[in-house]
Amino acid sequence: MVTILNRYALGDMDCCYFKDSESGNVELALIPAGMEPLAWEKKRQRVDSLIQIKKAGDAYPGGYAGGATLRESATTGALRFERQYVEEDEEQTAIYTVMDCGQGCRATHVLVWKKGSLHLECRTEFENGGEKRVSLELLSSFSLGGITPFTEQDAPESLLVHRVRSVWSMEGRLESRTMEELQLEPSWAGHAVRCERFGQVGSMPVNRYFPWLVVEDQANDVFWGAQLMHNASWQMEIYRKDDAAAISGGLADREFGHWMKHVEPGESFVSPVAILSVCAGKGVDGIAQRMTAALEPYVDAGPESEQDLPVLFNEYCTTWGCPSHENICGILDAIRGKGFAYFVIDCGWYKKEGIPWHIMMGDYDISKELFPQGLDKTVAAIREAGMKPGIWFEIENVGEAAGQYRNEEHLLKRDGVPLSTTSRRFFDMRDPWVEDYLTRKVIGTLKDYGFEYMKIDYNDTIGLGCDGAESLGEGLRQNMAASLAFLEKVKREIPGIILENCASGGHRLEPLMMSATSMASFSDAHECEEIPVIAANLHRVILPRQSQIWAVIHKEDSLKRIAYSVANTFLGRMCISGDVTELDEDQWGLIEGGIAFYKRIAPIIKKGVTYFHGSRLGSYRHLKGWQGILRVSQAQGALALFHIFTKDQDVVKIPLPEGKDWTVEDVYSAGECQISIEDGPDGKSLCYRVREEKEAVAVLLR
Repeated sequence: MVTILNRYALGDMDCCYFKDSESGNVELALIPAGMEPLAWEKKRQRVDSLIQIKKAGDAYPGGYAGGATLRESATTGALRFERQYVEEDEEQTAIYTVMDCGQGCRATHVLVWKKGSLHLECRTEFENGGEKRVSLELLSSFSLGGITPFTEQDAPESLLVHRVRSVWSMEGRLESRTMEELQLEPSWAGHAVRCERFGQVGSMPVNRYFPWLVVEDQANDVFWGAQLMHNASWQMEIYRKDDAAAISGGLADREFGHWMKHVEPGESFVSPVAILSVCAGKGVDGIAQRMTAALEPYVDAGPESEQDLPVLFNEYCTTWGCPSHENICGILDAIRGKGFAYFVIDCGWYKKEGIPWHIMMGDYDISKELFPQGLDKTVAAIREAGMKPGIWFEIENVGEAAGQYRNEEHLLKRDGVPLSTTSRRFFDMRDPWVEDYLTRKVIGTLKDYGFEYMKIDYNDTIGLGCDGAESLGEGLRQNMAASLAFLEKVKREIPGIILENCASGGHRLEPLMMSATSMASFSDAHECEEIPVIAANLHRVILPRQSQIWAVIHKEDSLKRIAYSVANTFLGRMCISGDVTELDEDQWGLIEGGIAFYKRIAPIIKKGVTYFHGSRLGSYRHLKGWQGILRVSQAQGALALFHIFTKDQDVVKIPLPEGKDWTVEDVYSAGECQISIEDGPDGKSLCYRVREEKEAVAVLLR
């Protein structure tokens, strides 16, 4: 018999715990406050455990689950409720559910609500209180059951699964498929397991998918969302045997990510944190932004200079990996007094003559050819031009032309040999020698020259894992934890430093790395026409205030093309690069106008809600139609951004929120354009009369 154990109201979310009186297991379900399920307890034949765990040696799940999932293993089935208690203070409420794992072991499910927030944080703590080592093959960060409690039976053709896919230079594409399309309908007998296990294996956590999942009950307009804070291999699962579906996620397990963890007697292990939310009537974009809001406190506590979202200049697409004192001084002369706050020296400052930058990282000796007098005068020139100096490092990777490439004792290994990819190897970040070396080379350089900004790049993935632990996956997890710990050391040693998270652009755009850094390179899509699509997509998974978007300006660019490039940056943090020493007065005038416009809308980028409009986009490389983005701030007004890819309509419209008297305060575009606010059957809309294809127009509304 299944009964409600407890129900807690946490903001606009209710957390319901169900207990199976026969098995003693417990399930967690989330529902929007004020909504009541349909005979929830009567509908349920079983609970789906709030902790998914598998110990080596215990029976694997049946129902043809082998190779597809480790959920509902014998370990999970043997969990017994021990107690539940709540700890509460002025800032948060924490609910602890303690489950007996047998043989002296316990697993504690921890659910935390920070008061006033629209999300929950969840983790699992495993403690070995027995006398023998326990080897874990699976330990979930979260598991939610009972989806959906608002429809009788199995909710045919009502449940929609949303995921965010990601490949290089096309990050963040939303994929939406029905449960039926994923073959997650329960069988006629409720026997065979239906499971979709997906994720990423390696040290680029946003490679193939973002660690992000939303399930939608279309009939009742309810959304359940989850996001993982983890910078290595991870997985999520959608699971079903009966009418109710369940979702779970955490570390990639033994089958998916070659992960197994030995927990000795008296030791404990804690899963990564998951961000959870549930809501009604907000749409997939609404629940996505409820989850991204979990990062607001981290960014608010960041460097003071970051709070106004200042404009950056990065010289990479000007010098293309060959910066020097001479060309940087020329760039500074061109951009001086134009509104830039940070100047970043990108890759190549360390390279030897005739050797490309991308195979030279790791030694980090300043190039005598490029900077014959060292970096002192260059940094002084940046400061004299009124900007904070920044510099690029690829801390964890070593290029094949660097001396450290052959320092095999301190590099990651797999099967006893150095773990190598095309032109790269990897430092073992767990090695005390490596920490000391990087402290001298990286932190030492930052301190010696007074750099206030560091771009941390990462241009390949370790893949399955590395030696040095009980499993390759655990070796990977430990190494990536050590990498993050080194970033924390940088921040301790250089208080107030601004850190940029880059991994071939957007391959590390997950919440843990984003919580540790000020901003991130949104993508390596620096020059292409799909930039505004990628940048808008990322509003679902990271905060726009942390999304550094590049406008690369070429001397041959028309004013229309420059306005298109500059307007892209209004979807996040503005970063300029390109042929800035060769631009004419009209080109610079349009760029400076864009910088001024960006500074006016920065408060809207910082705190707001994004709404998506426009055509359904197919190919990103061959865009058709248009994209309309509206970002609304309660206190600062709204930003509307039109990108026209092909001229298929004479007029395009963005609906405006009701209840306010909107006016157009400013417009950014190349030349005159027709913008108006018009009434329609569904309320007011901002209308733009399309001039031609491949153009952009931005509108500030009050």
